[in-house]
Parts: sequence; structure tokens; C-alpha cells
Amino acid sequence: MIKDNQKVFNRLMVVIDVGITAASFVLAYGFKFYILNDGPGIGVLPVGEYINLLPFVLPFYAVIYYACGVYAPKRTVRRRFEIFGIIKANTIGIVALIIALYMIIREINFSRSVIAFFYIFNVGITSGFRLALRRGLRTIRRKGYNLKHILLVGYSRAAEEYIDRLTDNPQWGYVACGILDDHIPAGTVYKGVKVLGRLGNLEVILPENKLDEIAISLSLQDYDHLEGIVATCEKSGVHTKFIPDYNSLIPSRPYTEDLMGLPVINIRYVPLTNTGNIIIKRIVDVCGAVCGMALTSPLMLLAALLIKLTSPGPVIFRQERVGLHNKPFYMYKFRTMERQVPGEEKKAWTVRNDPRVTPVGKFLRRTSLDELPQLFNILRGDMSLVGPRPERPLFVDKFKEEIPRYMVKHQVRPGLTGWAQVNGLRGDTSIRKRIEYDIYYIENWTVWFDLKIILMTFFTGFINKNAY
Repeated sequence: MIKDNQKVFNRLMVVIDVGITAASFVLAYGFKFYILNDGPGIGVLPVGEYINLLPFVLPFYAVIYYACGVYAPKRTVRRRFEIFGIIKANTIGIVALIIALYMIIREINFSRSVIAFFYIFNVGITSGFRLALRRGLRTIRRKGYNLKHILLVGYSRAAEEYIDRLTDNPQWGYVACGILDDHIPAGTVYKGVKVLGRLGNLEVILPENKLDEIAISLSLQDYDHLEGIVATCEKSGVHTKFIPDYNSLIPSRPYTEDLMGLPVINIRYVPLTNTGNIIIKRIVDVCGAVCGMALTSPLMLLAALLIKLTSPGPVIFRQERVGLHNKPFYMYKFRTMERQVPGEEKKAWTVRNDPRVTPVGKFLRRTSLDELPQLFNILRGDMSLVGPRPERPLFVDKFKEEIPRYMVKHQVRPGLTGWAQVNGLRGDTSIRKRIEYDIYYIENWTVWFDLKIILMTFFTGFINKNAY
């Protein structure tokens, strides 16, 4: 049985990582001067000078590894994230080492090639060791060793989802031993996990000391038992975790904040409610809009002339849309249709072979050039470069009643382009699927995510096969 030995394991990993870092440093010197060359030449620092750096390098790297999450529990962390943490830590470490050597203490005689080889060897050897360790632990767990045995207290949808994940990921080394519940008959089995008895049996099972963890997965109707169950588990000393059964109520990624000792669960994590993030995004929007107008002004001038010369009516078409915090605004586009009776365009979307679309308008729609005037919306603050596409009030009223979580998209500014759009969800496509992509963007926003979407727009987002 495994008890709480993560600290011991982490200390062992620190010792191993320190050893790998030291070996990589010496190996880099040997590779540079004994493999690639015939030995250190005149003016080359001896290996002892490099070894003298290790008392400073090794503790610093251990701290960086810890700060980058390299020593966090890895049972449920995917391999690529663990490798990314190692690369991130080594990148920070090597940059700091270069700054310290060449800019602060000005030891210019240290070979830059040795430093580069040290980075490559340390990342490669550390990553290889971690992958080998993962494979070894997986083999051991498949043979029934190094497992964590868990008892689920409460049968609920959350309990079923938890069992599903443990079953699908045996490499994590978690084994669900059974379930206790007052409403489901004993002997009921879900994916090999049996209901052993009632909640009251917990006081009988815990003293046997055969469990590594308790997972409280009560259904909402049984939350009145929660305080007593937590007290019983705490008294036994067994590690206890809580799996809330609120997925049907909060179908997103909630987060907890501490309000002077009071834990508050926020239903949805929206990075763009943070003032710093709002300022950063606005700066990027203004800079991007100004650059965009400067670069596309010849195209906009040409489009305006073609529209004016080929059909009567205004060059710019403005249409009411719903934006941030459900506030309406007028979105600008190049006019792509024949002039209509006021209000007619509000009744429906454009359809294939729509007779209202002009020849020039058809080209502008296909290439998304009709969207360029929205750069002015971005400057005004109505829109952002990246975000969910805004919709007309008529359809907002319709979709909010038909599609769950549709109104979440209005927690951020609408965008000229977006995560749904660069994934092909434009025009006459699934609104439900579009909202899924919009919510993913809203909950996972970063500056780098915005830049990724902008780059994808240049390669995949301009030609719209669903634009009629």
C-alpha cells in the first residue's frame, strides 16, 4: 500500500536531477573539447574552472525546476506537459547562466558551445530519464504494485465520471475499491466497481487501514451528510478528496478564490475579467488595428471604388450587433448586397446563390475583405482583433433560448476573427459547435493564443467557403 510518500519521492528526484545537471555540464565540456576537438587548446579554460561553477548552478537549477512544476505529482499529468516543464526550466536556467557569465561577472572565456551543449544534454537526459521512469512505473502498476486504492463515498454522476477516467488511464495507478451509498443497492456494479454498502459503513471500513485515499463523490441530494463524512475521514488520517457533483449545474471549468478565509467557487474562469489582461489585450487591439488599416488601406480604397462603380448605394453598410455585456453596437462592413428596404436584411441570413448579393460583394464575402471596416470598430472599442463573432439582436434572442451557455460569449468583446472561425465554423455552420469553440477561447485566453489565431487567420481564415 502507498501512503503519502510524494515528498520522499520528490527529494529523490531532486538528487537525481542535480546529478544529471552536473553530469551534463561535464559531458558538454568533454563533448566540445574531446569529441569534436583533439583536446583543450591554448587559451581554453580547464575543466576545473567549469566544475567550480557547479556549486552555484546546481542549487539554482533545483529552484527553477521546482518553480516550473517539475516536481509536481505526475500520475495524472501527460508526458508532453512534463517535458515542456523540463524545457521551460532549462531555458530559464540557461538564459540566467548566460546573463550571469557574460554580462554580470564578464567571464567571457567560458565556451559558448559548452553552454549550448549543456542545455541540449540536460534537457535530453532529464527528459529521457523521466520518460523511462514513467514507463517503468507503468509496468510496475500493471503488475499490481505502486497502486493507490480509493474508496468512493457516494454514487453520483461525478463518481461515474471519476471511475471512467481511472479506467481509461490505468497508468495513473489508481484503483477504485468500491462505493458506499444509501440509495443504490449493495452489489450494483459500474465498470467493475461494486457498491459495497451504505454511507454508515465508512466508520467500519476506515479502521482497517487498507485505503490510500477517500474520494467523496456524494450526489447533490446527500450533501447534508458531507460534514459528518469529512469529520470521520479526517479522524482516520486517510487522505481525502472531494469530487463535487455539480457538472449539470456548472458545465465549465470553475475555480476557487479565498475571500479572507471564505472559499468562493467561481462558475467560470474568464481571464479577460482581470484588469491587467484587459489592458494588454486593448493595447494589442489598438496597435493591430492601426497596423491593419495602414497595410490594407489600398485594398479598402479599391473595394470602395468597385462597390461605388458597380451598384448604387453607400459603400459602408452598418448593422446592429450585440457585443460586450449584451450591449448593442453598430458593426461596419463593406456593402455586398443591393440596396434593400430598411429592416429587410434583419429577417434572415444570406443563403447560397442569394440574388441580393452583388458580383463584387460575392468576391468580398468569399475573401472576407468585406470585414476590413471592422478595424474602425476595434479602434472605437466595440470589438477586438480576436473574439467570438457578434450576432444580430434577433438571433441572440433566439439562440439564448435554444442553445445552453450561448450568452457566455458576451463576457468578452466580439472579434474580427476567432477560434471558431479559424476552425472552419463560419457562415452557415453549427451554432452549437461554434459556441463550444467560443467558450473554450474565453476560458483559455492568453496573448499567445490570440497571436496563434491571428496567424491561423492569415493561412486559413480569409477564404470563407460558407460565405454566400
